[in-house]
Amino acid sequence: MMIISSHTAPARSLVAVILLSLLLQISELPSSCSASSSLENFSARDGTVLELDESNLDKAIASFDYILVDFYAPWCGHCKRLLPELNAAAPVLAGFKEPVVIAKVDADKYNRVTSKYDIDAFPTIKLFMHGVPVEYKGPRKADLLIRFMKKLTAPDVSTLDSDIAITEYYETAGTHFPIFFGFGLDESVLANIARKYKKKAWFSVAKDFSEDIMISYDFDKVPALVAIQPSYNEKNIFYGPFEENFLEDFVKQNFLPLTVPINSDTLNLLKDDDRKIVLTIMEDETDDESQKLVKVLKAAASANRDLVFAYVGVKQFEDFAESFGSAEKTELPKMVVWDGNEEYFIVTDSEIIHGEDQGTQITKFLEGYREGRTIQKKINDRSFTGYIKSLSIGGKIAYILILLVIIMMIVHNFCMDNEPLRVGTRDQANQGISSSSEHERRDYRPEDKED
Repeated sequence: MMIISSHTAPARSLVAVILLSLLLQISELPSSCSASSSLENFSARDGTVLELDESNLDKAIASFDYILVDFYAPWCGHCKRLLPELNAAAPVLAGFKEPVVIAKVDADKYNRVTSKYDIDAFPTIKLFMHGVPVEYKGPRKADLLIRFMKKLTAPDVSTLDSDIAITEYYETAGTHFPIFFGFGLDESVLANIARKYKKKAWFSVAKDFSEDIMISYDFDKVPALVAIQPSYNEKNIFYGPFEENFLEDFVKQNFLPLTVPINSDTLNLLKDDDRKIVLTIMEDETDDESQKLVKVLKAAASANRDLVFAYVGVKQFEDFAESFGSAEKTELPKMVVWDGNEEYFIVTDSEIIHGEDQGTQITKFLEGYREGRTIQKKINDRSFTGYIKSLSIGGKIAYILILLVIIMMIVHNFCMDNEPLRVGTRDQANQGISSSSEHERRDYRPEDKED
């Protein structure tokens, strides 16, 4: 540490220089000629990632029907890992019938962009469809991103006219999203639902199909709406009524499998579901006893579609499980009802699910919950809400915090005559910033911005 007397002019000059330097880093507006020039010569079919700035971002959004914009910061490790995926996806997306342009903007540098598009963490990806922005919450690996974008640029409802078309549609859809097949349904029946939930699922209607398809998809009469969860090998059949409110309830309930394993991806899905979550906490979700319990939970879920059934293993997701009071001495498996936010409920005398006759115990638990025999509790600090709130702070916020410290140093310098002002060396400051960056990376949660 260097010691500088509070009465010396160099101390005040040093602080002023540091303050001015940081202010310039926050507010500097560098030239954007090269980016503007690249936009003028750019075609949606180029297949490269377009570099934009605040002078031409709006023009690019207006120029392309589909543009996926990566708002990044040069210092962000997650951003650096994302860029190769975008580079790999760009040429494929450019070859779509409706080409998708990938662009990137240094949102840490261009403050007005950050403010205008509400960028609060890096990387943030926004998809602009015909100029309308939505936050991109799909996969970020190149192959999965390509499939996701293919769905978004496809028709809201695809019409299939043969067994081969049905099979090809299923294979093209992949496993990342649920698939809805309307067998014997008119496209207009699904149109509004498909438009509303296009980002969450595939929708199609099949006009011509064989009896083999009926056997394969487990329905025995038409019209029928078949919901498929490819990742979980689950099918659910809806035979009507096909009024929009009943139809929407069925679709919403089938965005998730009957029992949801808790992980970073499914937590994001649960945020969009307003049903209460019956959460079963077990020691290890992969062992034989736990898998038997999951089968029982599926049966309960089929009969209680107004609730979401989920499970988590302490071994797989210890921090999350402990948010609900599952410490080492807690008997497992146990059940709680979670509101998806900061509160959960235990059912009096029915919390622990013992080894025998688990079906009856689960029934007793659900009856107790519906009858209100519950105790309300708050989740611990290491909770889902904590994960969501643990977004890494942006560079500008870090600068602001440093500025506040420097302002306090200036006040100290002028007001405390007898106290020397301690100013760290440049190496020490760099070490502090590096440590802060490491802390941000540790706090960064995959469910926030990273797959």
